[in-house]
Amino acid sequence: MDYTKNQILTVEITDMTAEGEGIGKYEGYPFFVKDTVIGDRVQIRVTRVKKNYAYGRLEKVLTPSPFRVEPRCAFHRQCGGCQIQTMSYEQQLKFKESKIRNNLIRIGGLSPDLLDEIMEPIVGMEEPFHYRNKAQYPIGADRSGNPVAGFYAGRTHSIIANTRCELGAEENTEILETILAYMKEYRVPAYNEVTGEGLIRHVLIRKGFAGGEIMVCIVINGKKGSESSLPAREELIRRLSAVKNMTSLSLSFNPEKTNVIMGKDVSTIWGRDTIQDTIYVRDVHRDFDRIGRGITFAISPLSFYQVNPVQTEKLYSLALDYAALTGKETVWDLYCGIGTISLFMAERAGQVYGVEVVPQAVEDAKRNCADNGIRNAQFLLGKAEKILPEKFEKESISADVIVVDPPRKGCDGACLETMLKIAPERIVYVSCDSATLARDLKVLREGGYEVERVRGVDMFPMTGHVETVVLLSHKSSE
Repeated sequence: MDYTKNQILTVEITDMTAEGEGIGKYEGYPFFVKDTVIGDRVQIRVTRVKKNYAYGRLEKVLTPSPFRVEPRCAFHRQCGGCQIQTMSYEQQLKFKESKIRNNLIRIGGLSPDLLDEIMEPIVGMEEPFHYRNKAQYPIGADRSGNPVAGFYAGRTHSIIANTRCELGAEENTEILETILAYMKEYRVPAYNEVTGEGLIRHVLIRKGFAGGEIMVCIVINGKKGSESSLPAREELIRRLSAVKNMTSLSLSFNPEKTNVIMGKDVSTIWGRDTIQDTIYVRDVHRDFDRIGRGITFAISPLSFYQVNPVQTEKLYSLALDYAALTGKETVWDLYCGIGTISLFMAERAGQVYGVEVVPQAVEDAKRNCADNGIRNAQFLLGKAEKILPEKFEKESISADVIVVDPPRKGCDGACLETMLKIAPERIVYVSCDSATLARDLKVLREGGYEVERVRGVDMFPMTGHVETVVLLSHKSSE
């Protein structure tokens, strides 16, 4: 049957994509429909037709799924941030667990029977809202020329005006409305992506959940040294510094016509250059109760830091538990970033080496290490596939445990080869994409490793993303 654009159809949603789009079939032909949930019977409008599938826009829910809930955010359909907010949280966890499992079977080649034995229950959140400690809001203007802040509509650069995101910190609303009121009163122009004119481009807000410290960084269309281009700057500082727990106000300079949000240069205009946050080891066998002393991190506007601190503690505590350290092991943390996992491991390891290719991240890791008084961690700048062989061959440094926490694209092929060559007893793989994780696990299994434990951690409730922790043991150590 031929389908045409704008045709109205009724379909039953029977499946979902890994990104959270509903899948329904009409006379055997599959349609992908955003904002739907498995079990929905919906009316859709055909938007795009391909040879073997098509896309539809949700027009009306005729019979709601038993898993459908009323979303908290009125803008959830337009905004691209929360793909599955209309799904009950309990069902979100089941969806994500199934996503991990299916990828490990289909791509990684693990058997369903093995996963039944080794896969542990996904770790969810008690309160799956307002968990983000970092938010970046684009600033624009409405049709009347008034400044607005919000988020881009999905797959566009059109700003949806909304100062209250249900995932961000509660304080963000007050901060944004303070900045918008200042802009309107002093006629400060918002940046226009088309013309390249205007002054304020974005507002970055970060919060240290442990102590409540707040950082605001305003991205302006100008070069370093152009602080004076901000009208009535002292008045803006006065208003923002009055916000409870405000700790740092800064400007980021970005004169480039680019989609990159932050500029390379940052200038603090009030308060400290950084805020602090502390994360704690949790007992994974006792409902994730906090144990031991915390590790404190200094966070600048440009620092990489996990955006969900509550789940970060659980994720890294699982990685530590999987590593099964006794206090004697040499641990290598590849893709170590600012050293978060490295410092967790250092508490129980003999020696930890962190490897990272981003110079600023290595500097931050060294500073975090010193600030916490940790003496058995060392951070090295470069690629793991170059540094590991040098240390292994020239300095006879061993690797009992290797931890990897790569970006979404997974481990570099050369890095996987290096790990197989070094052959540590255990590899702990922390992944933000279970598809690339499954691909890499297949390589490691073919190279002599067995998958021993798997567990998902929901770092990003209301979205289709999920983290996974995997323990692999070398067959020779069995």
